[in-house]
Amino acid sequence: MTGRRRLGLVAAGATLLASAPLSAIFASWTWLLQVLLTVIMVAGAAVLTRTLRFPSWAQALGMVVGLVVTLTWIFPSGHEMLVPMPATFAHFADLVQQAGQDTRQYAVPVPNRDGLLFVAAAGIGAVAIVVDLLTAVFRRPALAGLPMLAIYSIPVAVYLDSVPVTPFIVGACGYLWLLVADNVDRVRRFGRRFTGDGRDVDVWEPSPLAAAGRRLGLVGVVVAVLLPLIVPTVSGGLLSQLTQNGSGVGGGLGKGGGGRINLYASLTGQLNRTDTVTLLKVRTTEKEPFYLRFGVADQLTEDGSGNQAPNGNTLDKGSLPNPSVGSAVSYQQYHADIEITDQLKQTMAPVYAYPVTIGGLSGSWAFDPNQQVLYSSRVTTSKQKYSIDYLRPEYTPKQLREAEPLPENSNLRVLTEVPRNNYVSQRVRELTRGRTTEYDKVRAIYESFSTKYGFSYTTSVPSTANMPAIESFLRNKQGFCQQYATAMAWMVRAAGIPARVAFGFTRGTKDNDTYTITNRNAHAWTEVYLDGFGWIPFDATPAAGVTGAARSDWAPDTERTASPTAAATGSAAPGPGSSVAAGRAQKPDPGSDGGNPGLAGGVAPDQDNWTGLLIAIAVFTLLALLMVPALRRVLLRRQRNNATAGSPPAVATADPGLPGTAGAVTGIEVTGDAVRARADAHAAWDELIDTMVDFKIAVDLTETPRVTAQRLVKEGVLGAEPAAAAELLGSAEERARYARQPMQGAELTTALRQVRAGLSHSATARVRLRAVLLPPSIILGWRLALAEGGTRTMEAASRARDGMARFNPRRLLNRAR
Repeated sequence: MTGRRRLGLVAAGATLLASAPLSAIFASWTWLLQVLLTVIMVAGAAVLTRTLRFPSWAQALGMVVGLVVTLTWIFPSGHEMLVPMPATFAHFADLVQQAGQDTRQYAVPVPNRDGLLFVAAAGIGAVAIVVDLLTAVFRRPALAGLPMLAIYSIPVAVYLDSVPVTPFIVGACGYLWLLVADNVDRVRRFGRRFTGDGRDVDVWEPSPLAAAGRRLGLVGVVVAVLLPLIVPTVSGGLLSQLTQNGSGVGGGLGKGGGGRINLYASLTGQLNRTDTVTLLKVRTTEKEPFYLRFGVADQLTEDGSGNQAPNGNTLDKGSLPNPSVGSAVSYQQYHADIEITDQLKQTMAPVYAYPVTIGGLSGSWAFDPNQQVLYSSRVTTSKQKYSIDYLRPEYTPKQLREAEPLPENSNLRVLTEVPRNNYVSQRVRELTRGRTTEYDKVRAIYESFSTKYGFSYTTSVPSTANMPAIESFLRNKQGFCQQYATAMAWMVRAAGIPARVAFGFTRGTKDNDTYTITNRNAHAWTEVYLDGFGWIPFDATPAAGVTGAARSDWAPDTERTASPTAAATGSAAPGPGSSVAAGRAQKPDPGSDGGNPGLAGGVAPDQDNWTGLLIAIAVFTLLALLMVPALRRVLLRRQRNNATAGSPPAVATADPGLPGTAGAVTGIEVTGDAVRARADAHAAWDELIDTMVDFKIAVDLTETPRVTAQRLVKEGVLGAEPAAAAELLGSAEERARYARQPMQGAELTTALRQVRAGLSHSATARVRLRAVLLPPSIILGWRLALAEGGTRTMEAASRARDGMARFNPRRLLNRAR
């Protein structure tokens, strides 16, 4: 098998290894089988076309045909006969559109959806073609790492914080395999190797230099992969997780653990669905239960809410705190059995507030008593069945009015911080004027979100992009639960009282003694801290817009004249008017028309096609990386042109020492600035040498500038003007090197442009394109710099090894005697 075919097969294997990051996206391994078949077909088409000695463009076309045929077999439309038809491509377009919808409806890991599987197979197939061409055709395997790295950018974009490192290691091994295979192929093409005694050896037999290189490469890869995990300052680092309360449980809520996540996006896959799906069922001894909760956001910014990573001990390391001990508040204990379906896959488990015992969960789980969050860094809630015993406090408005202001030295003071907004501050002062207790201030803010003040529930928010989101919501007085909860928390903090946003589910639909909770019951509300009573829930969202809403004596339904007890005020049946709480923090409500994102929103509407966005990001990143050599070449040329431009000559004089027609006017003026003239000539000559390298004109450093210029004219097939310009540059460099007085005032920049234009005119299209996009002079410079850096590294390692070899502990013992 020839080298190109062998490299093509290695490129296919490296592409498969580079696709490992997709394992973090899909819930099963169906994608791997389809990707494997796609890459095999692409590689087979490459081997076949190279066996038949097709040209490079035909090889690329053959791989594209193989990819399209394979996708047709895997994802048929039903109108083709083994080969794609016009209806096939329409079906492909529908699959891409379906993938865009699925990205809005499902959270990672996603199920086996045809649209997502098609995008994965087509994307990996396209990467396989690019890697094959870069490796086997253009012989640039190093550049093949860019499309392979683009695959890893997909989980980086999907995971909001922690990204699994194992797939990256697998992909890196594939990339190193590709580089090693290319290097071995180059050695084989160079010839057979011989040892010092004349014995010929196989190409795979190691040499001392190769062994040293492999050791350095291995150490470099290990350090590059493990160092970010060990350094404790890196979010989610291994050392940080091991030292976190000694629990061994990372603080992250995303898959893989570590770091912080966006609570608004934690249920995106369920909340953005147009259908109604059952997420969990609850049986509780409490007659009128309040909301299940799974997380809190305690950071408020102008763009919405954020959360800190929970921090607690695992459930097997001690009992949960009991708030009733030593408290003057009356608590009632209840029992609940929770069963979660496979539609709810997250690492935060829904629980009622103040759980005292939790049992039945499979896997490792931890509880944060401050946030009241049950979380895991290893398993999800899918198909979990567990039971809890929890306490329900019985507050009365009279009791809550006894709460004292927060002490100045309290750690909760940080939860009163909020970005400055004059409109909000003025509004809070108006509402709390004359209120003497903390509870009355909170109650005044809570009641201000009623229809009496013009507020209403809607999922279509008008756009006011010229003002902050909090001010926009308070002025428009229209929004959904995310905005109500965040706005109330913001205003309560502005009044100097700690507040945060809680996430969870309303009570759902009751059937006998079981509550069925669907994606329509997802909700957000506000929790306010009152000294001596803890965190008190307030749901400011109008109850009519919330499915399964509940109210209490201390936070009654503002739309009713009487203050109910903990009775439900919202409809118990799921409906389109349900409150969707956990939408994206950078997006409007799932039902929004893409207008103002409000407090919890950001800049991207829900209708964005995330698949197209991710592909666009990957393509843009790839193009940007590919343009780095060209950009570097342009900047270097501009720098040299600025150095050689000089000032226009005052008087044009004839210089008989120049080549060309005797007595011709050359536009050269001799001045006294010899140092600057020599530097200009050297810069112009360096640019000419790089131009020759770009256009594949051989460079011989042993030649004189004049001989090099004459050879350039001959080999570059330059016309009259470019030839005269080349001779001018050669004469300028020659006089700068050897003459007492260098050439001054010459239009070296113009001469460089003429030479480059002449070489471009006589070169082939491939050479011209390569000189622009991948300038060989830049690539050669980088390779030489890497080689020099590697040499210095090996020399330093050799010196360190020799130093360690000379070190002998016995010398210290002899001196001690």
